[in-house]
Amino acid sequence: MSLVLPPVAAEPLFHFGSFPVTNSMINSWIAVVFFVLIACIVRKKDALVPKGLQNVVEGVIEFLLKEVEKVVGDKKKSRQFLPIVGTIFLFILFSNWIGLLPGTGSIGVWGLMHGEVELIPLLRPAASDLNFTLAIALFAVITSHIMALMTIGPVNHFSKFINIRGIVQSLKKGPIAVAVAIVEFGVGLIEIVGEIAKVVSLSLRLFGNIFAGEVLITVMLGLLAYIVPIPFMFLELLVGAVQATVFAMLTLAYLVVATDDHGHEDNAAKEHALLLS
Repeated sequence: MSLVLPPVAAEPLFHFGSFPVTNSMINSWIAVVFFVLIACIVRKKDALVPKGLQNVVEGVIEFLLKEVEKVVGDKKKSRQFLPIVGTIFLFILFSNWIGLLPGTGSIGVWGLMHGEVELIPLLRPAASDLNFTLAIALFAVITSHIMALMTIGPVNHFSKFINIRGIVQSLKKGPIAVAVAIVEFGVGLIEIVGEIAKVVSLSLRLFGNIFAGEVLITVMLGLLAYIVPIPFMFLELLVGAVQATVFAMLTLAYLVVATDDHGHEDNAAKEHALLLS
């Protein structure tokens, strides 16, 4: 029996018109439905004295808020960033963990793939699809810009990237000031490339780690289906939690830096300090 490794691209199960619905999308929809149901249940049974599920949800929110405050150092901003960072963390964490449930990657339907009849799994870890991680990364970076526009205003925010205002003001200060302004203008253009790099690095980091875990577990199951894969399953639980934490913390760092009205060097230094904290 030959070992069949999971393909890099998610497999389509069916189509809505020309739009393919892949097995990784099913996994992500399960996560969405889960959190929507939890929110509806807690909202319906909301009480002044929490108990049961409401108590668990409030405990998770309080824990996440404390962790965000440790990084941000500002309670108002922490409450502002928590819905974004907390949602990303919990969504990625849950998506990673349900990808380890029995049947994921092994229960499916037979279909024609790459010119051959193959087993198409009904479920696949959402983060093992580059489309999913790219979408989450785009959301994180675009949200940081939206928050910056709301916090420091469009002029201050866009001046970080296209510093036309600095060049105009430098014309009154002499040739040295003009030269410095031109250099700052070039640095701003590099910052634009940096924003694109953020999306690429966020998406590839999450995709690479989760997909590599899928390949590892598949290989272990191919060697021996019992006992041997168990330690690797626990390892993937840890990897899923670490990757969700890293993604959320990077998003938080981007939000903090974007909403600070400082120069390019100050922002770069602050982002580096946040990532190390």
